[in-house]
Amino acid sequence: MKNIQTEILINTDITKVWDVLMNFDNYPKWNPFITSIGGEPKLGSRLTVSINPPGGNGMTFKPTILTLEANKEFRWKGKLGINGIFDGEHYFMLEVLENDKTKFIQGEKFSGLLVPFVGKMLDKTQKGFQLMNESIKKECER
Repeated sequence: MKNIQTEILINTDITKVWDVLMNFDNYPKWNPFITSIGGEPKLGSRLTVSINPPGGNGMTFKPTILTLEANKEFRWKGKLGINGIFDGEHYFMLEVLENDKTKFIQGEKFSGLLVPFVGKMLDKTQKGFQLMNESIKKECER
């Protein structure tokens, strides 16, 4: 198992950050890492997610939403092929800080047989998380 986690401080109210995060239609306008999300943000539903890691190959996958708690947490699980080969549980968590500030946390827990062999890909993924974090901060603070 391998875990990647990033975070950023956003100088705005948590509800604004949540609204930007959940507005899938606008992702192509501001998000350099997750370039599109299709599907309904409903617990248990399946999404179509396209990512573009910096210096890596883009890919599209179809995760299932595991957690959807307004202004708090959005989590999905995707897999490559069948369970246990290369699975990823991606999460976004929001925390209220004082003075209308929000801590935005993005991470992923990777598991499966291929995890020991994809180190460079995971480094690119972490850079993608950081790019997205900086971009959502800009989008929310404008």
